[in-house]
Amino acid sequence: MVCAGELLFLQTQTKNQENPYMIVTTKDLFQHAYGKYAIGAYNINNLEQTIGLFRGNLGKKGSNDDALDGTTSAPFILQISRGARSYSDKRMLEALIRTADEVFPEVIFAVHLDHGTEEVCYDCIDSGFYSSVMIDASHEEFAKNIEITKRVVDKAHAKGVVVEAELGQLGGVEEDIVGSVKLTDPDQAAEFIEKTGVDSLAVAIGTSHGAFKFSGKQGLHFDVLEKIQKVAPKNFPLVMHGSSSVPKDWVERINNAGGKLKDASGVDEKQYLPAAKLGVTKINIDTDGRLVWCAIHREHFRDTPEDFDLRPAGKTFMKAYAEYIIHKNTMLGSAGQLESARGSLKGGKSSCGCACGR
Repeated sequence: MVCAGELLFLQTQTKNQENPYMIVTTKDLFQHAYGKYAIGAYNINNLEQTIGLFRGNLGKKGSNDDALDGTTSAPFILQISRGARSYSDKRMLEALIRTADEVFPEVIFAVHLDHGTEEVCYDCIDSGFYSSVMIDASHEEFAKNIEITKRVVDKAHAKGVVVEAELGQLGGVEEDIVGSVKLTDPDQAAEFIEKTGVDSLAVAIGTSHGAFKFSGKQGLHFDVLEKIQKVAPKNFPLVMHGSSSVPKDWVERINNAGGKLKDASGVDEKQYLPAAKLGVTKINIDTDGRLVWCAIHREHFRDTPEDFDLRPAGKTFMKAYAEYIIHKNTMLGSAGQLESARGSLKGGKSSCGCACGR
């Protein structure tokens, strides 16, 4: 029987014999990153975000035809939320990503479902397109979270797809997710990982969704993170959600162009690498991309009120977003890691090119 990972692997080999490792699993990426850097997990919703994201991860600031910049290019995780899937049609985003994969054949990335329900996880697993899914049952009681996650893990692993789950709860609001803070219990984390067989775990260590993450001088709970790393299996990948930095300059640009984002704040980018040293291999960044989009479009139509063409603002955004992705990857430590990751994948893939162990 052909697993989903083998299907992905064969498709990419057929497409480009010189560059067969493009869409990979998060597990593949985590093995290369662990303890050294964190991989940026970026959400997309439309064409302009997709192009900016792919350009940025190849170090291309100006256009698709720019030369790859080996000093800034990085492997990455492309995240699709349930909201993004329903924004137009899930097939639209899949088509955009497949096309971008052809336009930018040098990329290495995973396609990941962000905050999935059990039903949506199964749909993504069966699609043969996603290499990773996240089941979010963190709002359930501990035992129920284990039960749901284990079901998803069993189905996903049978098809070569890897699974992220969440334990503890983040605060803030993201799409339809409203959370109240509940830090991850390290002892529960160890039990959860053992009983579910999950491939990575999103932990609550003080981050939150949205543009209003902290008040005062609050920050990440590195003490909790360190305890989780100690009780987890060796080199087990941990994930930070709600990790946008909500840059003040972008917030100010939005507000100066008519926005009303008061007291917005995010995660200090200088905390990314210390977290990576403690086992965080995936850092989710969504809000920042929205801020860049919002600022660029507000400024454009403020400064050119006579304009009704959406493309000039879109072009400006794609360039700005690519530049921002390069900046983020630099702070994550993933900038310049693309070719090293490619070499690692060529030397360490399973026979089907996925994480199923075959």
